[in-house]
Amino acid sequence: MGQRRLNTIQDLRRYLANLINRTENGQIDAALARSLTYMTSILMRAIEGGDLEKRIEELENKMLKGEK
Repeated sequence: MGQRRLNTIQDLRRYLANLINRTENGQIDAALARSLTYMTSILMRAIEGGDLEKRIEELENKMLKGEK
């Protein structure tokens, strides 16, 4: 397996789709696929949390600028 950049939700979707296909084709062990899926879901939540945090910060900054 080559090194992948999994920085966005779209990257993770592609990765999971590929993982599912390889598992169904017998190219990857189901136990390994389970572990990779679990780690991917954790990474997805972390990315979503970071995106949400950034959006909240931007809204807070806009509100503060509007109050001045």
